[in-house]
Amino acid sequence: MKLQARATILLLVALPLLAGCGGNWGWHVVDPRDSRGQANLSFMLSGFWATVSLSLATMLLSVLLGLAVAMMGMARYRVLRWTNRAYVELFRAIPILVMILWVFYGLPVVLDIRLDVFVAAMLAIAICDSAFEAEIFRAGIQSVEQGQREAAMALGLSPWQRMRFVILPQAIRRVLPPIANQFIYVVKMSSLASVIGYQELTRKANELVVTVFRPLELYTILILEYLVLILLISFAVRWLEKKMGADQGVRRVG
Repeated sequence: MKLQARATILLLVALPLLAGCGGNWGWHVVDPRDSRGQANLSFMLSGFWATVSLSLATMLLSVLLGLAVAMMGMARYRVLRWTNRAYVELFRAIPILVMILWVFYGLPVVLDIRLDVFVAAMLAIAICDSAFEAEIFRAGIQSVEQGQREAAMALGLSPWQRMRFVILPQAIRRVLPPIANQFIYVVKMSSLASVIGYQELTRKANELVVTVFRPLELYTILILEYLVLILLISFAVRWLEKKMGADQGVRRVG
């Protein structure tokens, strides 16, 4: 942890210094001491909540879809298992950028509906990510010991009650770390929503670049924005893991 913290601090310091090497650079465009720099930074940061809200909504939908698809993969009916396999293989293979473009431009033509950029980006990213979530949930559920299932059956619990009260609570604690990694992945993939005009961090930076013509400085700040956001999420996830006991196995091994 100390090594990771030192590496993060070094990166925060090194990025502006490395970006400033050479004669043609102008950090005044993002200098908080300058009124113009303050305005530019404020404009870029105005996309922060858009990124966070899209990521949270996408992750919620992705987890729900992934859990439903995972349950189909463990059903006794073959058609549901085939549906699970087809869903996972199909949407794991589609690039998220392509899916965003297809949902935003193609789905309205197919279904004769008009989608908001937020809804289109959320649906596209969630559908692709839910294929990975389904595999995470499947692995977590299957990792629960057979003795737990047999004990639940001995108590006379129905299949739904066994899943709800015995298997899922244990599986969720085990899959929390990989799901947290997927959330970080979703946050980074939310930047692709800029291609359809969603006003998140990347879109704000792109609009500013064509105004002040300083891509080096502005994209460096954009990197730092995502870095800070991801670090905050990582700290929150570690706290949640400790509260839910997801790291007990790691502590026992150590």
